[in-house]
Amino acid sequence: MNPAFRVIRRHAAACVLWGVLLAGGICPAMASNTPHVQLAESTVVQLQLDAPAFAPEKLKVTVYLPPDYARTRRRYPVLYANDGQDMAAVGLQSTLAGLYRLHTIEPVIVVAIDMLADRASAYGLSDRIASHSLVGGSPIGPIGTRAQDYSAWVASALVPYIDAHYRTRKSPRERTMLGWSLGALNAFNLGWQYPEVFGRVGAFSPSFWLAADRTNATTVQHTRLAQAMVDRGGKRAGLKMWFAVGTAEETKDRDGDGVNDTVDDVQDLLGGYRGADGFHARGLKQLGYSVDMDYAKHPSRLADASLFQLQGGVHNQASWKQMLPPFLLWAYGRHPVE
Repeated sequence: MNPAFRVIRRHAAACVLWGVLLAGGICPAMASNTPHVQLAESTVVQLQLDAPAFAPEKLKVTVYLPPDYARTRRRYPVLYANDGQDMAAVGLQSTLAGLYRLHTIEPVIVVAIDMLADRASAYGLSDRIASHSLVGGSPIGPIGTRAQDYSAWVASALVPYIDAHYRTRKSPRERTMLGWSLGALNAFNLGWQYPEVFGRVGAFSPSFWLAADRTNATTVQHTRLAQAMVDRGGKRAGLKMWFAVGTAEETKDRDGDGVNDTVDDVQDLLGGYRGADGFHARGLKQLGYSVDMDYAKHPSRLADASLFQLQGGVHNQASWKQMLPPFLLWAYGRHPVE
């Protein structure tokens, strides 16, 4: 099918080009025919890409090019994001535009991947060495049954495609993976399993509650899959991580320590966990990462892993919209974070 384009005027002042490329796969010959038109703000290109593991479903990807992309020959860092269909709800373009106007962040290419029809199957954890998914249970059924296929596609097919067709900086420290909720769980997985591809991770409200055994609160606490991944792993040299959670995301407190589970799960992953029953799991800190447990109080890029708590934040797009500006400043700020 030939590419189709339409121009949409916004506020009678800026135009955004939507280039729709329907390709039978990640095909450089076809994709290279897609024109990029520089407009008043930024250029947005929409792609539909094939992935054998998910056929016949295609993966929809939206590429947001910075405003100066067509005027320069510079190369840019790339932010990959799960749940691409949420970009309007979390205010991606308006947030970027505001930060660009203030010259507080460097320009970045954003590659947003829309969720698949079966979101719960792709957004999970994987064991790259064993080449299989790490499946956990939930009230809605198994989570992450195709996480290995999805993660491998992002790291080994999508990233090379973007590097081949856009002016990117091709090093791990210039690539960041972002997500929220189950998408954040998978973003962490991509950074952890593919540190030679992604050097930074942004995880908003990550679903670190995912466990191998949901029999009761104790078994969940002891079999959290992301916690076990860190506990059994080693330090990924150069990997930096920024976690964000809302303080009001839930009221459950499975270990009775007075901290809700969403916050607790991230704190345990960063700092380790020792239960009253003697159960112990290491966290990032025990692996040798420097950890900042209160990024909101003393923001800095010095720590390898940071936790930002949004006061009153809940598990929804409105809260993730509030988490986005401090994350972008952490990842792409031109000046010391304040």
